[in-house]
Amino acid sequence: MSEPTSATSRRPRDIRPGGHLGSLLVAVLLLAGCGQQPVHLTWTDVDERIHQAFPDVPSIDTAALSDLMGDPARSLVLLDAREPDEFAVSHLRGALRVTSPDHAEALLSGAPKDATIVAYCSVGYRSAHLVAELRDRGRTDVRNLDGSIFRWANEDRPLFRGDIPVHHVHPFDDTWGVLLETDRRAYSP
Repeated sequence: MSEPTSATSRRPRDIRPGGHLGSLLVAVLLLAGCGQQPVHLTWTDVDERIHQAFPDVPSIDTAALSDLMGDPARSLVLLDAREPDEFAVSHLRGALRVTSPDHAEALLSGAPKDATIVAYCSVGYRSAHLVAELRDRGRTDVRNLDGSIFRWANEDRPLFRGDIPVHHVHPFDDTWGVLLETDRRAYSP
């Protein structure tokens, strides 16, 4: 199945239960429970799904983002595309939580013209959708964080709740939380 590529035909994808990819994953997991070997979600699976759904979305890896965050000469805007309860547990320092592409545009209206914009979520799917929408609206220097906050946390990079350093991340749910190291989960999914 090919993915739509025009701005008018792109449909939002949702990895939550009930969403297109969420339903597919639930079906695979149910089949695994019917006498088959269990299916284990891997980073390779997730990265491939994101690339298939959003082949034109540029990304940035965690090391490059860390370098960018440490460069005072660069303007950087971090957009967190997760839900309020996820953001409340932890986020990247200085990140702005966004609820939609319209909300992101409103927040970005005051950003420097040369700012690099990096979006993230739990694993990178919701943020890839946000990046695709912002690019469709003419934003050019906007990227998706590979592996998003789960990979960031798994690599022991700094997390914050406001200005307070923390060590845990909201694991989203039972399916996706397995990608987050056990000692980084705010609770066991």
